[in-house]
Amino acid sequence: MSYDLETFYRDCRESLKADPGKAGQESVQRNVEKLLDDPGFCAAHLGDDAQSGIRTLYRDPEADFCVLIHIYETGKTGPPHDHGASWAVYGQVAEFTDMTRWKRTDGGTGEGHAEVEPEMTFRLEPGMAGKFGSGEIHSVKFPDGARFIRVTGTDLDSILTLRFDLQSKIATAGSRLK
Repeated sequence: MSYDLETFYRDCRESLKADPGKAGQESVQRNVEKLLDDPGFCAAHLGDDAQSGIRTLYRDPEADFCVLIHIYETGKTGPPHDHGASWAVYGQVAEFTDMTRWKRTDGGTGEGHAEVEPEMTFRLEPGMAGKFGSGEIHSVKFPDGARFIRVTGTDLDSILTLRFDLQSKIATAGSRLK
């Protein structure tokens, strides 16, 4: 039996309405893994003929979460960044993504001088999902042809997020992985 998008959206909405915190987010992560196990979803939205780039597939009017599709022809190493007050679940469809969790070591919390160091790196393979909580600094690295789904707790363009430049040791606001 397939796990269709409408059921996925409903399950995520119900989980987040029952608990918008850690338990609800972990439920979304399990729902993403269940969705990734549906070849119909992957073929329809992230298949070989899908257009490259980032697009919003859905934004829930009740729980405010967003579902985005990421399709990359060319690999990328993204800078450390956070999703501000939002959480994020990444679900791998094709190739892999190396996810690095970073720790801020300068004692700061906002823009300006910022020093970060890597805490841990893990790899998402097809069918796997990984979660980052609100404010958690992370970076992604993936090869040509990577495809993944990302669910965020809100529209990231509507909140303050930070990007960390490792060389200049500066955090700047309002940018996301593009």
